[in-house]
Amino acid sequence: MKWVTLISFIFLFSSATSRNLQRVARDADHKSEIAHRYNDLKEETFKAVAMITFAQYLQRCSYDGLSKLVKDVVDLAQKCVANEEAPECSKSLPSIFLDEICQVEKLRDSYGAMADCCAKTDPERNECFLSFKIPQPDFVQPYQRPASDVICKEYEDNRVSFLGHFIYSVARRNPFLYAPTILGVAADYEHALQSCCKESDVGACLDGKETTIREKVKKISVKQQYSCGILKKFGERIFQADKLAFLSQKYPKASFTEISKLIHDVKDVYKECCEGDMVECMDDRAELVNYMCSKHETFSSKIKDCCEKPIVERSQCIMEAEFDDKPEDLPSLVEKYIQDKEVCKSFEAGHDAFMSEFVYEYSRRHPEFSTQLILRIAKGYETLLEKCCKTDNPADCYANAQDQLNEHIKETQDVVKTNCDLLTTHGEADFLKALLIRYTKKMPQVSTETLLEIGKKMTGVGTKCCKLPEDKRLPCSEGYLSMVIQDMCRRQETSPINDNVSHCCSDSYAYRRPCFSAMGVDTKYVPPPFNPDMFNFDEKLCSAPAEERAIGQMKLLVNLIKRKPQMTEEQIKTIADGFTAMVDKCCKQSDIETCFGEEGANLIVQSRATLGIGA
Repeated sequence: MKWVTLISFIFLFSSATSRNLQRVARDADHKSEIAHRYNDLKEETFKAVAMITFAQYLQRCSYDGLSKLVKDVVDLAQKCVANEEAPECSKSLPSIFLDEICQVEKLRDSYGAMADCCAKTDPERNECFLSFKIPQPDFVQPYQRPASDVICKEYEDNRVSFLGHFIYSVARRNPFLYAPTILGVAADYEHALQSCCKESDVGACLDGKETTIREKVKKISVKQQYSCGILKKFGERIFQADKLAFLSQKYPKASFTEISKLIHDVKDVYKECCEGDMVECMDDRAELVNYMCSKHETFSSKIKDCCEKPIVERSQCIMEAEFDDKPEDLPSLVEKYIQDKEVCKSFEAGHDAFMSEFVYEYSRRHPEFSTQLILRIAKGYETLLEKCCKTDNPADCYANAQDQLNEHIKETQDVVKTNCDLLTTHGEADFLKALLIRYTKKMPQVSTETLLEIGKKMTGVGTKCCKLPEDKRLPCSEGYLSMVIQDMCRRQETSPINDNVSHCCSDSYAYRRPCFSAMGVDTKYVPPPFNPDMFNFDEKLCSAPAEERAIGQMKLLVNLIKRKPQMTEEQIKTIADGFTAMVDKCCKQSDIETCFGEEGANLIVQSRATLGIGA
């Protein structure tokens, strides 16, 4: 069993004493969840979050149509505030929202099979509705900004309605984006309006600010979907282990007890957000942030300014805050975890608590590592202790633990260095080509377009991370690569690729990236027959922009590798050089098409001969 599954849920829960017990007591005092959340959020925020919830489930509905559903839920909330013992007030919030959706007239006409979800019972009903959410749907236009000469007047004359339409637009295009984030984006847009409406050229001012906001939404959305994917795929304990490493890195001055408290509540908030329960997600995240701000000096010197912002902006500010500086007087871990001859007693007496504290102590000392690397180090240490503690002389057995753990560090550092050196030395085009060769051999079943998409994303990771200082390269690289891999693994679930990919996606969260790095050629793959039609040579190879021509060459390369994944670097170079020579020759001719017809046929014959592929 992997160690991350052993970090004790019970241990972390029992550590989260005061605040969680207060929450349990508070919830017990409320007979009506909807009344309690309405009182917490107040009317304007509750309405906004209700609109987000409905817009994310019913993406085809108009603003006016959803406003009626929002009014129904707000009316119920106000009724329950007045009388918590009313029969309909005891239902859970997800049930209230889904019941409202299931009462929509002609639901099947607009949403087809989604209407069948209404026949299910919760929580299966909610899971069913979640499966019908469509990110960035074609049928929803991006936010249409009113004309520059009217936008400021619309905002000033009816702020609530204006921002309501904006929130509706963002929510239905981003059905998995958390409600606190959408309200934070709305606050950013309001600040942009307040600033730009004072300028002479309102449109130009808003153009720049909107671009920044869109990029921010895209970045946050990817991270949130990644977190939900990990929580769903690997479960709460692994999710908490990853958060334990991350929060210990970010708040190295906070005590283990405080970090443990945070982990359980952070997990609960993510769970609510990932399940589409946006009202509770919003309320509980606000409570968590308020708690951190009430003790900001305990957590980090970097969040004080965030805590002075309005609650809607405070949450995202804290999440984006830099890691706090490490305490200068942290002792070496060698004495406690390697030199101490009584390590096995502590390890065996409280295995889960011991390993949790090891992750905490190791993480707060190493912000330059990725959380995945820290979990691999912890797994290596745990495996060593499990072996050594069964021997006659455990201390001698684990005396070289440092050397063994350094192997995990070296593997990751070498991967980052090798790839950054390749990118820096040869540039993005050659880096992308190298990735395409590497990953086409690993998973030749994947479509050429998808391989190109994955390659471009990985190249983007390199471009972003390799220019960072040395102490930020590794967490940046492995962190973002893990997101690319998660997206790949999500596709694998619905369209299986091969056994190797399936193994790497499912076996271990911490070892996913090394597993993909070490993956070899798929030996079970049966190549399709050689098809000359894949060689499409025409005058576009001469007239198209340079980038388009390069992409065309890469697609050709991928298609060739699919025919023979075992092809060598030398064979690849021979065919690529032949292609380049053909293009150079034919693009200088007066009759380009005839040249490509003749030279292309020769290249096909030569490529077959090079690869040893018969007619």
